[in-house]
Amino acid sequence: MMLARMFLAVFLAVALTHPAYAGRTAFTWPWSKPVKESYLGPQIVPFRSGEAPGTIIIETSEHRLYLVQPAGKAIRYAVGVGREGYAWSGTAHIAKRAEWPAWYPPREMMDRAAAEHRFIPFSLEGGTSNPLGARALYLYEGSRDTLYRIHGTNEPRSIGRSVSSGCIRMLNDDVIDLYGRVSLGAKVIVR
Repeated sequence: MMLARMFLAVFLAVALTHPAYAGRTAFTWPWSKPVKESYLGPQIVPFRSGEAPGTIIIETSEHRLYLVQPAGKAIRYAVGVGREGYAWSGTAHIAKRAEWPAWYPPREMMDRAAAEHRFIPFSLEGGTSNPLGARALYLYEGSRDTLYRIHGTNEPRSIGRSVSSGCIRMLNDDVIDLYGRVSLGAKVIVR
């Protein structure tokens, strides 16, 4: 216990002298801040798409999700997207919705984790430690589950970054808001 306290004291002393923390009066963990400090949550913005209201358009290069609204508007959210080599694009529809969903990682994800000497469980019940977060929207192409989701996250720092295995991550408050606005069958375009 004493060694742990000494390590923490040394770490904080070094971290607080780092240029990124110059002039700050309080320390915050660098990984604790979600998105960019400028993100203010969902916003209504001008948006022309030619798609019907209720369509979700995800611009992966912008790390933004747009929910098309009438009159050339959309609700814009910040998202995390697939990292290089795992990003997915295409057109799908929402075929299933879940609140505090259970997580069943695909076999490929489990194999990758094992190859990297990491452990991930075969399943994880819904809750705050679940990587799917507060809500999930399941993306299907026809009757086939793509295995990709629009979901919340227990890693808010991943929003605004390309870090997932292809799913679209949102802050839990944002995915709860989106979940309440979309219905089964909604069209989703990921580009």
